[in-house]
Amino acid sequence: MPLRLYNTLSRRVEEFRPLDDGRVSMYTCGPTVYDRAHIGNFRTFLSEDVLRRYLEWKGYRVVQVRNLTDVDDRTIHAAVERGSSLRELTEPFVEAFFTDHDRLGIERAEHYPRATDFVPEMVQLVQKLEARGLAYEVDGSVYFDISKFPGYGQLAQLDPGSLKEGERAAGDEAYERDDARDFVLWKGGDRPEEGDVATWDSPWGPGRPGWHLECSVLALTHLPQPFDLHSGGVDLIFPHHTNEIAQAEGATGKPFARFWLHAKHALLDGRKMSKSEGNYVTLDDLMERGYKPSAVRRLLISGHYRMELNFTLTGLDDAARSVERLLEFRRRLEAAAAGEGKDLSSTALPELAARALKDFELALDDDLNIAEAWGALFVFVREVNAELDRAGPAEAAADARTALAALASMDRVLGVLALAEGEAAEVPEEKRRWIEERVAARTAARAGGDYGRADAIREELVAAGVEVEDTPSGSRWRLARRG
Repeated sequence: MPLRLYNTLSRRVEEFRPLDDGRVSMYTCGPTVYDRAHIGNFRTFLSEDVLRRYLEWKGYRVVQVRNLTDVDDRTIHAAVERGSSLRELTEPFVEAFFTDHDRLGIERAEHYPRATDFVPEMVQLVQKLEARGLAYEVDGSVYFDISKFPGYGQLAQLDPGSLKEGERAAGDEAYERDDARDFVLWKGGDRPEEGDVATWDSPWGPGRPGWHLECSVLALTHLPQPFDLHSGGVDLIFPHHTNEIAQAEGATGKPFARFWLHAKHALLDGRKMSKSEGNYVTLDDLMERGYKPSAVRRLLISGHYRMELNFTLTGLDDAARSVERLLEFRRRLEAAAAGEGKDLSSTALPELAARALKDFELALDDDLNIAEAWGALFVFVREVNAELDRAGPAEAAADARTALAALASMDRVLGVLALAEGEAAEVPEEKRRWIEERVAARTAARAGGDYGRADAIREELVAAGVEVEDTPSGSRWRLARRG
């Protein structure tokens, strides 16, 4: 079945086939490391993680680049304000990004280039643009002349002639240029407000690269041109990605990227997440309240990447229950698979597994329709539970292993169960043994009709921060959320 993706460049859903058979090259815009990334940022990164995982699920080898923007107006101003170097400012936020990245189960990219490590290559690309007549210098700064690049604005469906002064990139206002619509490639000249935290030598004098220049160079340095996929948040379509295309194609004369994918924003209680407006939440904030990253991941990949997602604590509670339901389902299948299995073909589990995998793939082939993919999974859960109720564990052992394999296959893309399993392992072994002993004692008390003792044990567990839930297949426990 062919994978179809919505290409922002054409505004159409198109069949996706990589240029190199079996290998996908993709560039994903990463964080600006002047502060900790918030949940809204990770909504985009997780959408890209689902894309990567699904490409691998389909059998492709993925080569991914995710940049780290460690030089731009925000990082420079923060460094000046704190009296530190760029590296001293950004390093803790780079580490925090990777901590949250791994907590959320995001697969590691092959390359994480920092912009500051590739400034010489950026200077070379600007020189190529000058040589092609697409750039000009004024007082030590260099600008891209959009009037000389006929395809400018195609990605954003803009008419270059309609651009106004206020529509260029923020931060360029202090720089003089021949045309107010042109954007800065190299920021030179006198910049006393920036101190000396971000200054490199160049043919035009000391200065630093413009933000848009960075991603063009980092992509061209690590990937072939054209490469297969470029993605990021919808807010990057213009000017950032528009300018990336102009720089890369202007310098090389080749197409830059074939497919452009853009994720819409995550809202927080109905409002766009924004650090400038103080309306955001971090993974640490949620974990301090007792929420697990698996629940956060479940919620952030619950809706289609091209639709806004409203992040609420009520939704996060629902996501946590959804993860627990999947864990309970897997435990039930594992228990069934451990049986002897009298008749290897006595249940409908293999048929249900095959249908679920087919529906799961059909959903994700349709422009990564993750909501439909989740739907296919939970139909599978419901139907398998009903079949286990009908057949009984003795007849289901071999077939249960087939169902377990299907569940594991789907989780290779969703990444929720694997994450939850790792979180469960984080409970210290001594505490785990104590909890399981108390849960077993409570179960025995209930079976013997000693409900007073059972209630007392439950209260003991609650006081230790443990919640117990009774289900048809037995009692299960989890650490309680705080706050």
